Amino acid sequence: MSLFHSTYEVKVSFEDIDYMGIVWHGNYMRYMEQARCDLFEKLNYTYIDMKNDNYAYPVAKMKVKYIKPAEFRDILVIKTEIISVEPSLEIKYIFYSKKTNQKLFEGYTMQIAIDVRTRESLYNAPKRLIEAIGK
Repeated sequence: MSLFHSTYEVKVSFEDIDYMGIVWHGNYMRYMEQARCDLFEKLNYTYIDMKNDNYAYPVAKMKVKYIKPAEFRDILVIKTEIISVEPSLEIKYIFYSKKTNQKLFEGYTMQIAIDVRTRESLYNAPKRLIEAIGK
């Protein structure tokens, strides 16, 4: 079940590709982070807001599935979806080619809330995040 979803686009730049002319595999994690930041901005609850509420969300688990390679100058459409916020934040990512509409990549992150001051795990989401998702 989707609690909140968003779409983000990124254009593959020359620095993102490897010697075969395709996106280097590690860059997909960077694109996931960009899409996640965009998702939180659209919720009006950013990483800065989290920090101000003494929360941080380090990635604890990540799954990825490479389906087809993206190439230089491709525009990637990244659909992000929050599927859980408690006891952990779980987000699903699906990358499509804007030109062909083919699915290129699937990803998933599970992030654990921690108290910024003590670094101890928290098992509830920030109140403002819950409120933002509820709107």
